[in-house]
Amino acid sequence: MSFATLYAATAAVFLILDAIMLTFVMKPLFTRHIGPLLAEPIRVFPAAAFYLAYVGGLVYLVSLPAIRTGAPLLLPALVIGLMAYGTYEFTSWAVMRDWHWTMVLTDTTWGGVLTAFSAWAGVSITRMIHG
Repeated sequence: MSFATLYAATAAVFLILDAIMLTFVMKPLFTRHIGPLLAEPIRVFPAAAFYLAYVGGLVYLVSLPAIRTGAPLLLPALVIGLMAYGTYEFTSWAVMRDWHWTMVLTDTTWGGVLTAFSAWAGVSITRMIHG
């Protein structure tokens, strides 16, 4: 089993799906509620730092144990996604005047589903490649 394959597969799935969601759902939703606060263009460095670290943490905490020992995969990944995205969303909702509950619900749910699916897909792709 190759860590590089696992990381790359997980990251590719995560990034492709998140780019689609950000473009067609999240950007319009956030623009509706907090449009003047959004950076144009986005700041690439913080986004890249988040994605690199998040996928690395997901692979280390969930995907590697699943491959090595058969540890559970979907539920732990779902919980990590809900916690990570929920932390951002609920904190923002608590302290920012125009934050809206639809942003919280949509992004938190998406974070959980995206994280679980990406972990599953990364492990599945890695198992197909490395048998």
